[in-house]
Amino acid sequence: METDLHDLTAAYALDALSPEEAREYEAHLARCERCRAELASFSEAAGALAYATEGPAPPPELRARILQQAQRERPNVAPLRPRWVAPVAAVAAVAACVAVGLGIWAATLSNKLDRRTQELGREEKVAAILAAPSSRSISFGRGVLVVTKSGEAALVVNHLRQPAQGKTYEAWISSGGAPKRAGTFGGGKVVTVPLEGSVRPGASVLVTVERSGGVDAPTQKPFLSVQS
Repeated sequence: METDLHDLTAAYALDALSPEEAREYEAHLARCERCRAELASFSEAAGALAYATEGPAPPPELRARILQQAQRERPNVAPLRPRWVAPVAAVAAVAACVAVGLGIWAATLSNKLDRRTQELGREEKVAAILAAPSSRSISFGRGVLVVTKSGEAALVVNHLRQPAQGKTYEAWISSGGAPKRAGTFGGGKVVTVPLEGSVRPGASVLVTVERSGGVDAPTQKPFLSVQS
């Protein structure tokens, strides 16, 4: 059938195919470069004819006979129109949508994997701190602060609701001077936070609510404070 479809280009250009034949040919045209080239050449030829020099007028008798014959016959020739553009454009649009969809899916999956990798890394670090033989635990009302002999520390907080939109929780380590950033985190039923920086004996761990991404210095009063 593919070989027969190659022969329908001229008829399609003249809109002489049935609706079913036209649909079948358009499906073939979307994947056949040869037929698209042939159809384009028919379009160019039709354009050239449209601008051709006008010939001499036919005799009145011949014109009358042609008109009479045309009235008796069913018209089957319509002006040439590039119908093949529509299916080709549709295929291109579908391909573009698929490409965009795949790009969004890949980016979303990558972001999820990155977040999960970060979560696993934090969980492993917290587990190592909790398992350290030299670690000590300081309990407070909502959880516990675990500090190792080397100063590594993890904060465990229970039932911490999610911060408001555009906000984050930020931990700080204060050893008498200006508090130093120790990491940002969200809420949850049980939140485990490996602190960035060293927590020495007598230092305090503070938690404030800050804008997303964190800040360089606390802008709010700490709602949580525990001394090591």
